[in-house]
Amino acid sequence: MRAALKMAAPTLAFERRLWADGCEVVVGMDEVGKGAWAGPLTLVAAVLPTDRRVYRVRDSKLLTEAEREGLFDRVADWCAAWAAGHASNDECDQLGMSAAQRLAARRALDGLGLEPDAVLVDGRWDFVGNGRTQTLVKGDATCLSIAAASILAKVTRDRLLRAAAGAYPDYNFENNKGYPCPRHKAALIAQGPTPLHRRSWAFMDNLGWSHLRTSPGPDAALPF
Repeated sequence: MRAALKMAAPTLAFERRLWADGCEVVVGMDEVGKGAWAGPLTLVAAVLPTDRRVYRVRDSKLLTEAEREGLFDRVADWCAAWAAGHASNDECDQLGMSAAQRLAARRALDGLGLEPDAVLVDGRWDFVGNGRTQTLVKGDATCLSIAAASILAKVTRDRLLRAAAGAYPDYNFENNKGYPCPRHKAALIAQGPTPLHRRSWAFMDNLGWSHLRTSPGPDAALPF
């Protein structure tokens, strides 16, 4: 086992306390894509069963892409329910990131088909706002349902960016997943933004494009 996976694993301690207090549907939530230049903001809501475990679940940031992909189906099948919610790049531009995060969270919770009794979210900010939310700093490293949600969210969003990469080969979306990197920046400087890009970022104002790409190419797929 790699050193990163030998670190303390996330546990069900938070969920068990809530189950003991009578909360039957305990939802763990995590997001991915907040710092990206392109693609959606993605949140996943995950409900874990009380009687089964999947091992080697960790915060998705500690896992390699191959490890996340290898765990995805196991985690998805393990969950009693899970759903992804997206806020598109245009919605991130139009609403701002905070409102976009709330929108994606609402879509994920609506997709569960279950009424949450409690929601556990990573970080300090309650982006759910239903009065039943508990924020957990480093929750993706300590809380098993949040860690599971982090894997499902990361793999779901990565697959969307890989699916869209063929329409925009110069931007290397299959590898950078819309995040900043030298090749991504060089493509933006040379060609301008694609329809997947968030144009409200201050960085975009300083690129000085000679032309803009404003519509998808004939093979473009925008599944979010």
